[in-house]
Amino acid sequence: MDSLSKRFLEEADRLEGLITGMSDAIYRTPELGLKEFKTSGLMQGSLKSAGFSVEAGIAGLPTAFSAAFGSGSPVIALLAEMDALPGIGHGCGHNIAGCASIGAGIALSKALHGSDIQGTVLVLGTPAEELGKGKIDMLSAGVFNGVDAAMMVHGSSRRMVVKHFLGLIRLNISFKGRSSHASAYPEEGINALDAVIQTFNSINALRQQFRPDVRVHGIITDGGKAPNIIPDRAEASFYVRANDLKELDSIKKRVIKCAEGAAISAGCTLQADEVGELNAPMKINMAFIEAYRGALKTLNMQEDSSPPDKNVGSSDIGNVSQVCPTIHPHVPIRPGINIHTCDFADATITPDGHRALMEGVKALGLTAIELLSNPSTLKAVKDDFAGCCAS
Repeated sequence: MDSLSKRFLEEADRLEGLITGMSDAIYRTPELGLKEFKTSGLMQGSLKSAGFSVEAGIAGLPTAFSAAFGSGSPVIALLAEMDALPGIGHGCGHNIAGCASIGAGIALSKALHGSDIQGTVLVLGTPAEELGKGKIDMLSAGVFNGVDAAMMVHGSSRRMVVKHFLGLIRLNISFKGRSSHASAYPEEGINALDAVIQTFNSINALRQQFRPDVRVHGIITDGGKAPNIIPDRAEASFYVRANDLKELDSIKKRVIKCAEGAAISAGCTLQADEVGELNAPMKINMAFIEAYRGALKTLNMQEDSSPPDKNVGSSDIGNVSQVCPTIHPHVPIRPGINIHTCDFADATITPDGHRALMEGVKALGLTAIELLSNPSTLKAVKDDFAGCCAS
């Protein structure tokens, strides 16, 4: 282990109480997307105290921030997620994810102080991941311009370095028919709910032809007002997911065709709208992943053998991976717990949760040191990204 990495790990150990205490405090005051004012303030304050130059409220998002230490290239970004889930709190463990990046950034600033390593450690506070939009708004505002590599970790039941995310499109489908008394004058009605039900049936008929990575799931959001009134309006909401943008667009169009056929069959008119932001699939960067694996080797940690395309969801981290090299490894809290549950939230403040948090701090920091101090590693990461883009 080189002297810089050793110094970084010593600084990380000294920071353990501060970082785990911050994670616990964030657990106790969970805040929903775009309302993470206490969380963002706590993160920004710790970075300012460590000598970072902090800019708050970036990209038009009141809780987003950018904190920089050092100067020039390369620019290595650590992404600090911060929002919680309604009714569950930090069931996705963003207190661990965010504080791992904060801790890595602070420990790096202390280890790099006075060294001859050139470059910038950039900690980005990224709100509203659960809304699927924070990083996307920051991308649109140019926050990631000039970033050479971006990374974060996420709490999990397993230690995974490679993790896929599916692209996601959200669709709202609305049918307009004509109401009438369902018993006395059924022939006068045009049943919008029939069109919704037929849409679900048509999508289900397509599933035999879906690729294994494709997911389409939906709910009826308006099915009428009373059983004795033929619904003149009915609505459904669908999530469409796939592992690449081309397939995602294709499946979206096929789902809309199902709705169009249902509208014709029922005699209704159709309104189909894509809502919210498109979450892009994760672009896997194997050179970057190998750099992180090197950090785990330094820490004497072994990744778990689990398929990277199993138990996959979607996230705005995928959008970041489309514009710069990005990784999103998972740090293990303990086996058998799943995200988006109260049990998971509670586990983040246990000794297991603290251990996972500090693993993230150390692995992220060691990976950043490798990118900052070894130009050949960074070149391989950027070449991998360019190759993915060209393919």
